[in-house]
Amino acid sequence: MTNDQELKTREAADDKMINDAFQHLLDTYIQSRHRKKVDIITKAFNFARQAHKGVRRLSGEPYIMHPIAVAQIACEEVGLGSTSICAALLHDVVEDTDYTTEDIENIFGPKIANIVDGLTKISGGIFGDRASAQAENFKKLLLTMSDDIRVILIKICDRLHNMRTLASQPANKQYKIAGETLYIYAPLANRLGLNKIKTELEDLSFRYEHPDEYASIEQKLASTQASRHTLFDEFTAPIREALDKMGIRYAIKERVKSPYSIWCKMQNKHVTFDEIYDILAVRIIFTPKERENEINECFNIYVAISRIYKSHPDRLRDWLNHPKANGYQALHVTLMSHQGRWIEVQIRSDRMDEIAEQGFAAHWKYKEGENGEINEDDGELNDWLHTIKEILDDPQPDAMDFLDAIKLNLFASEIFVFTPKGEIKTMPAGCTALDFAFSIHTFLGSHCIGAKVNHKLVPLSHKLESGDQVEILTSKSQHVQPSWINFVSTAKAKAKIQAILRRESREIQKLGEDTLGEFLKKNGMEHTNAAVDKLAALHNMDKREDLLQAIGEKMIILGEKDIDELKGKKREKSTGGWRKFVPFIGGGKAKKEEGKQPELFVVSESFNRKKPIIITDENISQYKFTFCCHPIPGDDILGFIDNKKQIEIHKRACPVAAKLKASYGNRILDAKWDMHKKLYFDATIRLEGIDRIGMLNEVTRVISEQMSINIHKVAFSCNEGIFEGTIELYVHDRDDVRSIIGSLKKVPGVQEVSQIM
Repeated sequence: MTNDQELKTREAADDKMINDAFQHLLDTYIQSRHRKKVDIITKAFNFARQAHKGVRRLSGEPYIMHPIAVAQIACEEVGLGSTSICAALLHDVVEDTDYTTEDIENIFGPKIANIVDGLTKISGGIFGDRASAQAENFKKLLLTMSDDIRVILIKICDRLHNMRTLASQPANKQYKIAGETLYIYAPLANRLGLNKIKTELEDLSFRYEHPDEYASIEQKLASTQASRHTLFDEFTAPIREALDKMGIRYAIKERVKSPYSIWCKMQNKHVTFDEIYDILAVRIIFTPKERENEINECFNIYVAISRIYKSHPDRLRDWLNHPKANGYQALHVTLMSHQGRWIEVQIRSDRMDEIAEQGFAAHWKYKEGENGEINEDDGELNDWLHTIKEILDDPQPDAMDFLDAIKLNLFASEIFVFTPKGEIKTMPAGCTALDFAFSIHTFLGSHCIGAKVNHKLVPLSHKLESGDQVEILTSKSQHVQPSWINFVSTAKAKAKIQAILRRESREIQKLGEDTLGEFLKKNGMEHTNAAVDKLAALHNMDKREDLLQAIGEKMIILGEKDIDELKGKKREKSTGGWRKFVPFIGGGKAKKEEGKQPELFVVSESFNRKKPIIITDENISQYKFTFCCHPIPGDDILGFIDNKKQIEIHKRACPVAAKLKASYGNRILDAKWDMHKKLYFDATIRLEGIDRIGMLNEVTRVISEQMSINIHKVAFSCNEGIFEGTIELYVHDRDDVRSIIGSLKKVPGVQEVSQIM
């Protein structure tokens, strides 16, 4: 076959694949409840196909397959209409071709053009290379979202398809995209009621960041599937019988915990897969006899099944009368099965189920009307968008602080508290009295001295619970304190406190700048940015502002060492806050040669960022190992190029790494271990259990004699027959830690064993 024939065959195969995919999109759209605007969707498809002609994705398929797939997700999985489908088909046209937003507006009208424009502004991931650019791009996303929620809904569809096709990307890009997805997109999807998409985004991120753990959990879920089916059938049989007698039209579904949720529970609770008991849940979805009476029918079903199984008194969750902020409604009850297992049952109507699966924002709050216009109703989502706008009005100058503020709103689950007049307010779980004060008014928060909760006096830091009645107490003499930032939990309170503190700190910085200027003038030196940067580095300050603040507060008194630094006299350099790697050979500490420090590797312009870095016994001293997550061989790790072009090593699951992946994606590197059990690393094991004579002796004997592990430090305490303690050890890798924990769990009386670091 000639090259021309091969090309024609390939083009024919591509055309068939594209046409089949578009026809599937049209078929899905025609079966939906939206008004049938097939012509404009076909027009958008033909326009996008022509614009992207000849371009291919990294996977090798024609680029137009990506917009079609995004439109398919928007239509089928989110339930959006023609305006959104057209915008999804066109979402990369302005970004990747010569067409402009004005061209889109002239051909498709202002509404589609505005959504495409919003998607173009936040294209290429949320973040750029610099902190200021990251914050600005994220603000664009949120501002556009608050104008038209469909922009972020389509962006989430775009991200979902990118995650589904992530295998074609190099590993460092996979970590960046997966990290950004977990940090921003999954919580956004959750907040907008896209529960199914949220779960898939989390699982896909988990799959690429921790492939071994993901595969292990998938295998265990598959091997326990038969026993779960048996339990489900036995548990639901009497429930089906009861519902049949009541004449209810229903479906009972088996809901299995996602791999990511299982892994998170294993990490947080320090338990194995076999010790997780809520992997199975049961969902009852019914069609109400009368739509306006569906809440009462939910409770009738609850009463009926409570006669069959005993319910857990503390695990009844009423999301019927108080829906979640994303519109979720259901009644959750936990029942004791005849097999002695607690099983959660979720009761909801078909309408509630649709909201839960496809999203409150897409189906019920924002319904597309004539000409693609949005019809808005008041509700919890509007309140949330209003809070987002308040944060945007006074954003943190630091991108990471700004992200953290938004994250507080994205992740928060809700409680319900009452004002003194009996008005109900929705607040994030874990909020304090001070959070409540700021939620009402900034003045009330900034002058708050305490509160009365259920008529009892409590401090500002008191955590509120559902059902509390809260009265805020104020004083004009009260002012915002820096310590407040440590215990408030809502984005609004943090943003307002930081804004007030920043205003005050500007005055102190101005004083510091004047003091520094006088000092430099007195010593015959110019007041330049370079001079300030030198002094900031000398005093271990990351920013000029921090140095000026410290000088203004008289925490730093300028003197001889500052003059020496500016005149270039050599001084001993501080090593900063990094943990120095010190190898331990044969259980003994290696001696360091006097005056010699290991040289850290510095990334050059020619450094290949796509190629993984391999950490070995010989080169390990060239990398920085941080206190935040304490990585050791066997951990899934990544590298991060810091501001000095040196490489930090983090666990992929490290909270600091999560921010770095979301904010500095271009500096993320793939990293692998290639260690051969020659070097030792420190690890700390925590134990709890029933005390007895010889317990400590047996624990240390298991570690030292049976496993030949060197113990560095032991600290144990006992109170009323219960002991707890920590043991610091030297281990080769994560396998050693797992073996130690497994052996210690076999010691009689030991109840809990977990690794701290």
